[in-house]
Amino acid sequence: MKRHLLILAAMIALAIPAVAQKTFNLYGVGFYNLENLFDTCHDVGKNDYDFLPDGSYKWNKLKYEKKLHNMAYALADLGTDKLPIGCAIIGVSEVENSRALDDLVAQPELAQRGYKYAHIEGPDRRGVDCAMLYNPALFTLRDVKLHPYIPELEKDSDFFTRGFLEVSGVLADEPLTVIVCHWPSRFSGSFYRESAGRQVKVIKDSIMHANKKNKVIVMGDLNDDPQNLSLKELGAKGKLEEVEKGDMFNPWWKILDSGTGTLSYQGSWNLFDQIILSHNLVDTKASRDYRLLTYYTCQIQRRDYLLQSEGQYKGSPKRTTASGVWLDGYSDHLPTVVYLIKEKK
Repeated sequence: MKRHLLILAAMIALAIPAVAQKTFNLYGVGFYNLENLFDTCHDVGKNDYDFLPDGSYKWNKLKYEKKLHNMAYALADLGTDKLPIGCAIIGVSEVENSRALDDLVAQPELAQRGYKYAHIEGPDRRGVDCAMLYNPALFTLRDVKLHPYIPELEKDSDFFTRGFLEVSGVLADEPLTVIVCHWPSRFSGSFYRESAGRQVKVIKDSIMHANKKNKVIVMGDLNDDPQNLSLKELGAKGKLEEVEKGDMFNPWWKILDSGTGTLSYQGSWNLFDQIILSHNLVDTKASRDYRLLTYYTCQIQRRDYLLQSEGQYKGSPKRTTASGVWLDGYSDHLPTVVYLIKEKK
């Protein structure tokens, strides 16, 4: 594994002529909405009936095992454009429970890299949670917390949705906390996602107040585009030169403006699957300083196998099931990844 990093370091040095005499390590941090990774068993108190053998999706062992294989293949492939060893960290959403996660990391594509996961069962009535996969050779886990989504309106006292999974640890010898999110749906209205943005900002600020060296990444299916109000509530800015202390940097703004995204609706792209970085993970100076872990670049992982190859929805993400038809696909979202760089001592 160290050999892979050294090979990569040489490649990165060639891409940065001003500091070509130095070598660097690169780390991938990804996110993927797994679109209904349910097992085939009923969880008491959860509305998972569609994903049972006699449910509307006829969700049986064969379909479940195919879904696991497809998800593991895509997750293992994430970030390999630049990193043969894949991502150090991958946040995921729409996974039912720890049983599904156990089965996922046991798939050969992930097991050979030794991926583990962080997860806490959440209150979502449909039964979908967020989790974080990580390569323990690159990321050292310290703590895991689940912050509940707190309704701001009295009338919503019985509104239960995904919380905010806080995973703290060490990456590249630096303290890093990842907050994995799946914000309320578009059907709920913008207010509820704006509320999520405010709540996550409080969590982020608290983490950084405890130790100014703490670095924070907020990631997830935010059910909003980078320009929407919820991201403003989070304090996410789309231009590096505008990022100040306490802000966050959202590198996806320009990508959506260029006409591409992570999910398609009626022929138009949205970019809900974002990875957003605290101010101390970006370098706004003209002469970049990589002695500390720093944002390098980002990408949407667009692979032919993740996209419909024909028909009405050609070019859109290839779903597991569409209009009641089993497609043996992947997800209605595309995965995203950011790369962090640090000078090798």
